[in-house]
Amino acid sequence: RRFGYWKDTAFVLRGPAVYSLSVTFLKMWSFVSGQVPDYAACLPRGRYVTDSFVQPFSDTPLDGENVSASAYHNVISRAQRYVYITTPYLVIDYEMQSALTLAAKSGVDVRIVTPGIPDKPYVYLLTRSYYRELLLAGVRIYEYTPGFLHAKMHVSDDAVAIVGSANMDFRSLYLHFENCCAFYGGEIVRDVRRDIEHCFAVGHEVTLREVNATPLHRRLLQIIFRFFAPL
Repeated sequence: RRFGYWKDTAFVLRGPAVYSLSVTFLKMWSFVSGQVPDYAACLPRGRYVTDSFVQPFSDTPLDGENVSASAYHNVISRAQRYVYITTPYLVIDYEMQSALTLAAKSGVDVRIVTPGIPDKPYVYLLTRSYYRELLLAGVRIYEYTPGFLHAKMHVSDDAVAIVGSANMDFRSLYLHFENCCAFYGGEIVRDVRRDIEHCFAVGHEVTLREVNATPLHRRLLQIIFRFFAPL
C-alpha cells in the first residue's frame, strides 16, 4: 500500500545470449569466492531462431569503464525519431543532461517516465530538480501516478532497447555492479515501446508551470541536494 502499484519489467532470455549472463554470474562468483568456475559447462546447446540481436552486458566500478552510461548515451545520441526512458531515479550528470536536451532540441521525441509515488522522498525531490532544464529543452516528462516505477528501460526508433538494473543516477552509472540486456530489432523492442507507452497513458505529464510553482523551501533543498548528488 505504501508504494501503490509497483511497476517493474522483466524478460525471458533463451539461446546463446544466456551464456553471457552465465559468465557474468560466474565472474562475480569467482570474484567473491576466489574459486575458478567451469565456464565451459555453461556453453549453450541447440539452435535457436530469433528476430533480433541480443547483447547482455554487465558493469562494474572496478575497471574504469562506465558501460551502462555509455550504452544509454549511445541510445540517446543515435535516436532520430524518438527515445523513451523509464527510471526510478533521475540524478544525471552534465553529459547525460546535455545528451537528452540536445536530442530534444534536434527534433527527437524525448520522453522520460519517473515514479508518481517515490520510495525515497529526498531522491524524488532531487529528481524533480532536473525537470525545469529538461522541459525547457523540449523533453516531455511523465510521473507514473499509479505508484512506484522501478523499471529501467530505454527504447529508440523501434530499433534498439535496453532493459536491466541500471538507474539513471550516479550510483548505478558509476559506483554499482549492474546487469542489462540490449536488444537490436525484433518484436521485443516494440514490446518495450508499448510497455512505456502504457506508462504514458496512465501517468501524469509534468508541465513547466507546475515546476515553476515549486515552493521556495523545496527549491532551496533541491539546490543543496544537487550539490551533493555526485556523492
